[in-house]
Amino acid sequence: MTSSDTLTFDQVLRLAESGQAAGKEALLEQSRALERFLASVERRAFRIAQMSLRDPDEALDVVQGAMLRLARSYGQRPSEEWKPLFYRILYNGIRDWQRRRSVRSRVISFWPGSLRRGEEPEANPIEQVPDGAPEPSEQLMAAEALQRLEQELAALPPRQQQAFVLRCLEGMDVAETAAAMGCSAGSVKTHYFRAVHTLREKLGEVW
Repeated sequence: MTSSDTLTFDQVLRLAESGQAAGKEALLEQSRALERFLASVERRAFRIAQMSLRDPDEALDVVQGAMLRLARSYGQRPSEEWKPLFYRILYNGIRDWQRRRSVRSRVISFWPGSLRRGEEPEANPIEQVPDGAPEPSEQLMAAEALQRLEQELAALPPRQQQAFVLRCLEGMDVAETAAAMGCSAGSVKTHYFRAVHTLREKLGEVW
């Protein structure tokens, strides 16, 4: 190697610093992209969790836990993997919460005074469509249609509900839905077909 081909210490240092700067910029952009993704799914994820758990506080805890786990465990994955990963984490969190709630209810039922007479049941309304421009009749019809859809979705078996939400409302393809649900593509198609068939029967006069 000739002297002209030899890098000086300062040149090596500058190259190292430029490489570090590029790495930091890439990490920063990845972080920004993750923040944008989480902001884009947060509201819909909350509606899904609330529909399953019927409790806004529990739903919020599950959604925040799913977002945190995605960021901590999978934030460095390619962005196209985030959506199926996030919904798989979300549905796993919902099932875990339902199992804990079931165990807690069984334990509480053994204690005297677990049934508190005179207390009004805690309200768990499904989130309503926000008010818009003053068109009362159209607004009422839209709100009622959405409420009926959410009610019938909540009544579906969990796997059918998941397949319909991810395929129809989230626009995920069969492969992404299968990854999110942790099942085969064939199972996704079966669950989705059954969900659509049931919803058409229940909502034909509304939708």
